[in-house]
Amino acid sequence: MALASLSKVVLGSAAFGVFWVLAVFPSVPFLPIGRTAGALLSAALMVVFHVISPDDAYASVDLPILGLLFATMVVGGYLKGAGMFGHLGRLLAWRSQGGRDLLCRVCVVTALASALFTNDTCCVVLTEFVLELAAERNLPAKPFLLALATSANIGSSATPIGNPQNLVIAFNSKISFVAFFLGILPAMLAGMAVNMVMLLCMYWKDLEGVSPDAESKEMVAVEEGRRPSPLTAATLKSPARVLSADDHDSVMAESISTKHRWFMQCSEPQRRLFLKSFAYIVTAGMLVAYMLGLNMSWTAITTAVALIVVDFRDAEACLGKVSYSLLVFFTGMFVTVSGFNKTGLPGAIWNVMAPYSKINHVSGVTVLSLIILLLSNLASNVPTVLLMGDEVAASAATISPAAVTRSWLLLAWVSTVAGNLSLLGSAANLIVCEQARRVPRNAHDLTFWSHVVFGVPSTLVVTAVGIPLIGIINAA
Repeated sequence: MALASLSKVVLGSAAFGVFWVLAVFPSVPFLPIGRTAGALLSAALMVVFHVISPDDAYASVDLPILGLLFATMVVGGYLKGAGMFGHLGRLLAWRSQGGRDLLCRVCVVTALASALFTNDTCCVVLTEFVLELAAERNLPAKPFLLALATSANIGSSATPIGNPQNLVIAFNSKISFVAFFLGILPAMLAGMAVNMVMLLCMYWKDLEGVSPDAESKEMVAVEEGRRPSPLTAATLKSPARVLSADDHDSVMAESISTKHRWFMQCSEPQRRLFLKSFAYIVTAGMLVAYMLGLNMSWTAITTAVALIVVDFRDAEACLGKVSYSLLVFFTGMFVTVSGFNKTGLPGAIWNVMAPYSKINHVSGVTVLSLIILLLSNLASNVPTVLLMGDEVAASAATISPAAVTRSWLLLAWVSTVAGNLSLLGSAANLIVCEQARRVPRNAHDLTFWSHVVFGVPSTLVVTAVGIPLIGIINAA
């Protein structure tokens, strides 16, 4: 894309700068309106400055991603009510050797889960749980939030369903699910291990063993019944009441058994088993549908609707738990990024650097990776993939057919890991940041700079470790 007019470039860059500043410093003294309002302000400026037309602004809003986020928040609430995170807590705490061991488990579980459930889904579902897990053992929240966000991004690189940019790459390149998975898996596993070691090195002293009181509860999971879940909120008389797991299951069963004749004929254990089993089964079905290539957004929405219907009561309590401010933030970000792309600046950067970005030389791969890292953090990874995908593949086609596949997988790996460079590098980072700041208990403000201090070295090292592995696998 050619550069737009000078006025459009200047005004579009200024609007994008407003978005960047308020995303990095949501409470700046001269405009303390926060990230969400800042994203809306930037989107409005793009339209007011005529950088993007109103129709194009509406068209730039990625409804499938918003639908996926909304549905996974709903599904995550029901899985919480079904006790899934209680089981996960027991798995993470089983024979745990303290904070360092626990951090490693969070990294591994998050990375593997993100490859199957998408990085955004895992961050939506696990952020509050990880905060509870750290608080339960008197451990600092920051290392675990960083572990969650960075591991989710790294793990999501392994499959076409791991993140939105991989979906775009798999669709445009026609690479099969299995070929994509085998091509990036070695790099993902190595990157996960390197990222984990770097976290341990940076926060070794902060991750001392749990206190004696916490050790006595090592096998106890962070119970979801400590506060009302979407399944139970409407039935609790006092929001301050602390529920046990059994109390929570009873409320789940009672909310349905009083309204459906079939449940009246079932015993209490049968009711609990049905509700839990249904939540697990439809979630497993959602995963299978992802792997079969069905539309991710509508698959997640259908799963959420199925859970709401079987809950068999007013869904207001469930829907009220959705973080609508997060959805609004993403809406503003989509318009802002689209407007910035229309200035032509991202395309101009590629046009200048393309001759030096041939993937048949180490120097070319290095330059290409740096361009992807830069653009992914300036214009977001999905627009970067849309902008560079065809150009990179066309350049690789002049080398060999095998180089084309390698170029697509290289783009997938670097654009995904680039999300760890800064807080604005990926949606998963922003989800972790916003969710952690808004939770009712154990809230933590993961700032831009606290993320960058770890994110920059981790991104550079993990990217460098993974690139040769992708080259070796696909050259063989």
